[in-house]
Amino acid sequence: MTDAETGARPDLALTREEIDRRIVFHDELQTMEVDFSDLALTGTAEVNAFYDRVEERIAETGETQWFFLVNYSGSRIEPDAWFAFARRGKVVNRAHSMGSVRFDASDETRRQIERDAGTEKFDANLFADRDAAIARIREMPSTRRRRIRHVPSHTPEEIAARVSFLPEDEIMEVDLSGFVLAHSRDVNDLYDHLERRIEETGRRWYFLVNYNDTRIMPEAWVQFAKRGKALNEGGALGSVRYEAGAQTEADIRLRAESQGFRPNIRSTRAAALARIAEMKRGG
Repeated sequence: MTDAETGARPDLALTREEIDRRIVFHDELQTMEVDFSDLALTGTAEVNAFYDRVEERIAETGETQWFFLVNYSGSRIEPDAWFAFARRGKVVNRAHSMGSVRFDASDETRRQIERDAGTEKFDANLFADRDAAIARIREMPSTRRRRIRHVPSHTPEEIAARVSFLPEDEIMEVDLSGFVLAHSRDVNDLYDHLERRIEETGRRWYFLVNYNDTRIMPEAWVQFAKRGKALNEGGALGSVRYEAGAQTEADIRLRAESQGFRPNIRSTRAAALARIAEMKRGG
């Protein structure tokens, strides 16, 4: 099928202004509407830029929970972009959605969404038009007033034991091996501790992070990315990660592509230390 037949525009410049035009909040419906209409997403950079802005716009509202209304009319998601599109969508849905409803999906996109729905065990909620999709949202229960109190997965002592400093090497080492970040509370507990420890030293450090068998749940990823970016900007001379599993490495690389940082993922601690040495030499 040609671009003329789908209406998708592969030459569309995904500027910040263009993305913002496609994200609208309807307060009375407690709904965020995301408009992918006539948009061809051909690569991961476009997908990551779009979802970065979705997360930023949600944060700007001061409200973490929304219904998602998604317009797929005339859109096309190329195979090279689909993994990033599905993965980033899953993360933002798990973090912020009270329910997602989609409409006007093409046959190809509809089939892909339905396949993912079957695999991931979620309701695809696909409708032919916007009115039907909104009617479905009106039937869905809001959970905003239900305050979720997350139980910490780790004690302060456990977190403290995973952080050490190598002053002669200018390194702060963080051992996240076998560590589970189940939700935003776990993320905040970890980063609050890291920020305090760095502030106590009064200086910046190279970050050396062990990701061996680390599990970052989708509900935790948005906050993990946000807090990690802020900490790196405020306290890091550079960051190197090692022994990340395939899923964690994929998520880090997706964020790195759109946020303009080098993922610096190495297979071993020795290789990560060598990379830090290289960074000190200006490499």
